[in-house]
Amino acid sequence: MTPRYHRHDEPLTSEDLAKCQAVLRDFCTANSVLLPSNDADRIAAIIIELYQQGVHEANQLRSLVDAARGILDPTVPGLTKEPEHNPH
Repeated sequence: MTPRYHRHDEPLTSEDLAKCQAVLRDFCTANSVLLPSNDADRIAAIIIELYQQGVHEANQLRSLVDAARGILDPTVPGLTKEPEHNPH
């Protein structure tokens, strides 16, 4: 049986990395995240993962990183709100 090929397995080109780097820089500047830092490394990993999954638009990447960061970091305000309880 031959292994399945996934876009995720394909290496990023220098152009791909430049796009990811630009999103990382913009995100870190907008959110006061120091470069380099452990937080920036985690954000970079999220950006690359999303990019490899096919998200190539900068605005989409930023939005998804915001959402992922809120899930992973409970100190991000407004993104970790407990869901409202609906008794029905």
